[in-house]
Amino acid sequence: MNNTTGQIVLVTDHNPQSLLFINYIKDQFHCPVSIAAPTDTIDVDDKNQSLILMDADHVDDSAMQHWQDQGARHEGLLLTAFNLRDEDHAMEVLSFMHLRGVFYRQDSLERICKGIEKLFDTDDLWMSRSLMTRLIEFSRRQQLNAYRPACGLTQREMEIIGLLGSGASNMEIAERLCVSEHTVKSHLYNVFKKIRVSNRLQAVNWARQNLGAPPPRRSIS
Repeated sequence: MNNTTGQIVLVTDHNPQSLLFINYIKDQFHCPVSIAAPTDTIDVDDKNQSLILMDADHVDDSAMQHWQDQGARHEGLLLTAFNLRDEDHAMEVLSFMHLRGVFYRQDSLERICKGIEKLFDTDDLWMSRSLMTRLIEFSRRQQLNAYRPACGLTQREMEIIGLLGSGASNMEIAERLCVSEHTVKSHLYNVFKKIRVSNRLQAVNWARQNLGAPPPRRSIS
């Protein structure tokens, strides 16, 4: 179907179904095709593109964030997700991930290959018009929130909840902001009270809906 100098990586569990999928993709594209575990790190040649297909049935939020962190370090990493239930599920994932394409459970193998081919050949996104419209509206809301305090949060509290959304622990947040872990806990207590949540998961979900995708995590030296 297509010649490319890049590679395709399916991020999922290693099982008979994924092997069948890989074999089908190999028959369609003349490039390396492989399977990676959700927490793997792959070798990336920045001169060539690497298209990452994350299986939403087997890759959880933290693993997706792990791949987004890799994408932030390599320009040629094209992140996509497949096996999404529907458009609402796609919006849920796009609220915290920067994806180039989305594929649904009902998509045929032919349609998935068509999307892969377009992503390799152009700088376009592979998303439906209705999903793009919803994503644009979501981005506009995030831009509005950037110009006004959200629920009375201070700038430091916004920084902390942003780091919380990227998966950082209290200790990592403290090291990043050069404050004590006790100070972080105090800030989180105030944040939870202001946004009316009772735990970290609820706070992360609130941040995704109101503040947009968290920044990629950086290793702390």
